[in-house]
Amino acid sequence: MSKSTTDTSCPSRKKLKTIIRKQVSSLGILLLLIIWQLAGFFQLLPKYILPTPIEIIQAFVRDRALLWQHSLYTLQTALLGLSLGVLIACALTLIMDRYAWINEMLYPILVVIQTIPTIALAPILVLWLGYGILPKIVLIVLTTTFPIIVNILDGFRQCDADGLRLFELMGAKPWQVLWHLKIPNALPYFYAGLRVSVSYAFISTVVSEWLGGFEGLGVYMIQSKKLFQYDTMFAIIILVSLISLLAMKLVQINEKQVIKWKPNRK
Repeated sequence: MSKSTTDTSCPSRKKLKTIIRKQVSSLGILLLLIIWQLAGFFQLLPKYILPTPIEIIQAFVRDRALLWQHSLYTLQTALLGLSLGVLIACALTLIMDRYAWINEMLYPILVVIQTIPTIALAPILVLWLGYGILPKIVLIVLTTTFPIIVNILDGFRQCDADGLRLFELMGAKPWQVLWHLKIPNALPYFYAGLRVSVSYAFISTVVSEWLGGFEGLGVYMIQSKKLFQYDTMFAIIILVSLISLLAMKLVQINEKQVIKWKPNRK
């Protein structure tokens, strides 16, 4: 009797542990929000330093029309720059993989560009290209190409040596090796770089809007700061984070749809 009871209780215990494990992060965030709200309620932190979660939600409701308008502009700019960055990165990767001397010439330049802080590069581009959308697009392209190039090149290098040798023995042309072996092997690496580039795209867009522009969440954040609307500032920060997380989730969903030959992908 006791043995059967133990057998039936074990699956339920495992299921309970699984549920708790999955909800740990959510419980941690909820606990942080409660502490944050209580700290503001008891005036442990001034509102100009850290508005409470309720005040930030009220700012979302109060300024929803302006937040929607500026977020659309930021989203369009980020997606345009990211799309160009992905196309340029893929083209450069193919050239760098085909010609070793171009790889040796371009790779150090890309590394140097990547080490320049975005906040330092943005004002230079605004000075050169003006206050329109062009400097924003250029900055997004510069920050999003490097992760994709590095990851795709790693994917190419990780190709199975026996597979490459087999293609060589069969007299396959370079484009056939690329299409049938290198690109399928590099797709997971591409999506890993794309997830990083997506977050970089929105960060670069907001930074460029800080320094010059007429629309966008970065511009609205600066305006809110000048008006001492700190609850709106935090609402914009949270909104940018949510958009970035949503974009990264969409990339992950697309990866699962495209890469179907990986049985262990979840």
